[in-house]
Amino acid sequence: MSIDPFRRKREDDVWRYFKEIDEMFDRIFKSIEEEGEEGPFFYGFSWTTDEEGKPVVREFGNISPSARGIKRSNAIKPYYDVISDPKGNKISVIVEVPGAEKDKINVEAAERSVHVEAEGMNRKYDADIRLDVDINPESAKASFVNGILQINFEPKSPFSGKGKRIQIE
Repeated sequence: MSIDPFRRKREDDVWRYFKEIDEMFDRIFKSIEEEGEEGPFFYGFSWTTDEEGKPVVREFGNISPSARGIKRSNAIKPYYDVISDPKGNKISVIVEVPGAEKDKINVEAAERSVHVEAEGMNRKYDADIRLDVDINPESAKASFVNGILQINFEPKSPFSGKGKRIQIE
């Protein structure tokens, strides 16, 4: 039985990422103890892959790791997700802003980005969200329920399930 060297390398890469994440948390906690900082501290990350299979890591929270420990921010970078729905012909941006007050949420959109600022319960949120497709900012419809902000946009060009047929030579 032979082991696929490419598969083995990928498994090693995954474990290396987890080891780096574990070391990063060790540095963060050590830095917090040394600085005598008081919380609350929010930190998390999401790990997905892009179309080419490369890892994409997005951090969220009010601290971020740096070479010298942690870097604290006055505003929390919220967790968000961007979902493309070809059947419904829409792009949904979903942002978690728990404790925010509806009248203290500001959303601005451009063709390739969405900026969200929110306040409430002694918290401030600030997010710059880059989009993979062009949107029509004028089509925006937003809702806010239980700390979840959802903004729906129409894409600038409608999704098409049909592409150009390519002849294979």
